[in-house]
Amino acid sequence: MLLKRLLLGLLLFVSFTVNAQTVVLKHKTYTSTYDTQKNYPVLVEYWLTKTMLVCDTRIPRGTSFKPDPLVPKQTDLQSSYDKSGYDRGHNMNAEDNRCDKQGMDESFYFSNMTPQVPQLNRGVWKSLETEVRETAAVADSVKVWMGSVGEIKKVGKLSIPTQCWKVIYIKKSGQYFAWIFPNEVPKDKAVKTYEVKVADVEKLSGLKFGNPE
Repeated sequence: MLLKRLLLGLLLFVSFTVNAQTVVLKHKTYTSTYDTQKNYPVLVEYWLTKTMLVCDTRIPRGTSFKPDPLVPKQTDLQSSYDKSGYDRGHNMNAEDNRCDKQGMDESFYFSNMTPQVPQLNRGVWKSLETEVRETAAVADSVKVWMGSVGEIKKVGKLSIPTQCWKVIYIKKSGQYFAWIFPNEVPKDKAVKTYEVKVADVEKLSGLKFGNPE
């Protein structure tokens, strides 16, 4: 019985779809659904809470990007990013893990990275991350989903996505908000410019965002 439970636990920890193109990778603070052909996550999801953001001792931001030990071969991507012109764009951002050493380390796995245009990653995408963090610090318990779609071109092993998206659900108010960003130099620096309906992200991604509670 114990062996069966352990085997079941392993199956839940890393699960592949039928066509084996995507793999679900569960880490301490986030879960990544990683496309092993495009080599970026099509979905990263997690709950962001006030306790994840407020602590006596904040962890220094990591700097070491590395393969995901659950699928090391499929996420050995440093050479593809080198001189590609694209940032290693966090999905679950490092700043959300400043109170958890394991979470910080795991946020630098390539299974959590998307090749993003630098001006997007360091600009309006980062601004949205800050807004979501500020919301969680006040309202607590924000469910976050994000991912990318499409392929502009191939760079090494990487498919460069055409668009990156994010959806959040604020438990306290029951509100949903959604955004879609073209993976290009942003024409506008305002986060509001990229806000869309949740249905728009569902159509783009093929996912459904029901009540996560």
